Amino acid sequence: MADGVKVADIKAGRSWLWGPYSRLGLWSALLTLLVDQAHKWWMILGLGMREGDRFGLLPFLEIIYVKNTGISYSLFDSASFEWQLTLAGFAAVVSLALWVWLARSSTGWLMAISLGLIIGGAIGNAIDRVLLGGVADFFLLHAFGYSWYVFNIADIAIVAGVAGLLYDSVIASRNDDTKSA
Repeated sequence: MADGVKVADIKAGRSWLWGPYSRLGLWSALLTLLVDQAHKWWMILGLGMREGDRFGLLPFLEIIYVKNTGISYSLFDSASFEWQLTLAGFAAVVSLALWVWLARSSTGWLMAISLGLIIGGAIGNAIDRVLLGGVADFFLLHAFGYSWYVFNIADIAIVAGVAGLLYDSVIASRNDDTKSA
């Protein structure tokens, strides 16, 4: 039976590491990673920003350089290099798992782009952890006395990717319901 599944997968053009939408997912991940890293290094090297430097860009947006040594919302904060390597390793494992999901999937372009956004963002933040000792965050939204947390382009990509996956799953569920009715 297992051999039959492998033959069917090969005939369908799927393997554990490459599938029908892998090229699209790869481009999405690479573009996300490139834009994220280019922005971070332009801010740090090009503008010479140091931790804590800030300037107003719009009435509701400030640019501030903050290094996040924890996970989301600075949870589990630790500046030790070992902890940063642990978090970077976790991001690598999750990215690999998402890549296998992408390679095994044949649901469509939205899932491929969404998974690519998440993978590219996770790898971008992992690179920061190894090279900078934490994730470089720059954007601070605020309005009416309320400030959101500081985030970066990789974070935007991850959130957009998750939103894309959620939307794709709702559309797939609706299509399945329509077919079964």
